[in-house]
Amino acid sequence: MLIKRIFDVIAALCGLLLLAPLLVLIAVWVKVDSTGPVFFRQERVGQYGVLFRIFKFRTMTVGTEAQGQITIGRDARITGVGHRLRHYKLDELPQLLNVFIGDMSLVGPRPEVPKYVALYTHAQRELVLSVKPGITDLASITYCDENRLLGESADPERTYIEEVMPVKLRFYEEYVRQRSLALDIRIIFMTIGKLIR
Repeated sequence: MLIKRIFDVIAALCGLLLLAPLLVLIAVWVKVDSTGPVFFRQERVGQYGVLFRIFKFRTMTVGTEAQGQITIGRDARITGVGHRLRHYKLDELPQLLNVFIGDMSLVGPRPEVPKYVALYTHAQRELVLSVKPGITDLASITYCDENRLLGESADPERTYIEEVMPVKLRFYEEYVRQRSLALDIRIIFMTIGKLIR
């Protein structure tokens, strides 16, 4: 755990420094494209069930989150810039801040909103929430086109709860049981490979 934390801090700090020019450009792009804050902050469930606020570049028009927490396909709430940021997962880059301050890890189960964590079984909560959530994991790589998939469903929320979430949870549980620094590094390279295709 200590080695993982040291790795996370060094990697997040290096990432923030190296990507600083890109982060500034994206921040300006988001601000110019639509009114509202640069960052989107949302409450997520972290390690041991502790709530924290995740950092993302804002990709939706302000005040539309109340219409639903699942975004699908060409969701009208997503801004012009937001579509591009989401396609390349660039909206996730600010989560390096969450990693640096200790809310998250580079690799781990993706943090969910309380609404969906409430649907986990007791055993799933005990196992999945025993580690810090991550920016990426095998489920994220597998479901990189999740928005498109849900956009093809007649009932996206039901599809997410009954079809997508159970598969994600199996990935999360497998990761927690097999976690290692070597596995983290492999997942990071797999994520980069997926994004640059």
